[in-house]
Amino acid sequence: MFSKACEYAIKSVIYIAQEALAGKKTNVKQISEATDAPEAFVAKILQPLSKKGILISNKGKQGGFTVDLDKIEHIKIIEIVLATDGEEIFTRCAFGLEKCSSEKPCPFHFKYKPIREGLKSSLAEISIYDMALKTEQGEAFLKL
Repeated sequence: MFSKACEYAIKSVIYIAQEALAGKKTNVKQISEATDAPEAFVAKILQPLSKKGILISNKGKQGGFTVDLDKIEHIKIIEIVLATDGEEIFTRCAFGLEKCSSEKPCPFHFKYKPIREGLKSSLAEISIYDMALKTEQGEAFLKL
């Protein structure tokens, strides 16, 4: 459902949050290794997240990425999805039809619409703090 960029972005931000909770900044190479994402791709997808204020990016030898610990519980996963894939992920047709709607539905429209809405609602509730804790405690994983 998510683009590959969005998947990498979510995993990267969770890892960065996990490291921030441990008092560390992390660089692109570390993020890439921790999430099994290509290094150049990670560097590219994290910049827009910094511009949106989801991440803090510091350049230079002591640079790297982190999150604002005062805001970490308020940054929701949906913010990463919207910054990476945009709002259309929650409105587009499962079959890729341009004009799929309740008036002119695709064969899957009425089954897929509540799934999209449920996903959007769930992503709006879950913070990167929640996800970072789950990975830190071994309840969830960023790579297998």
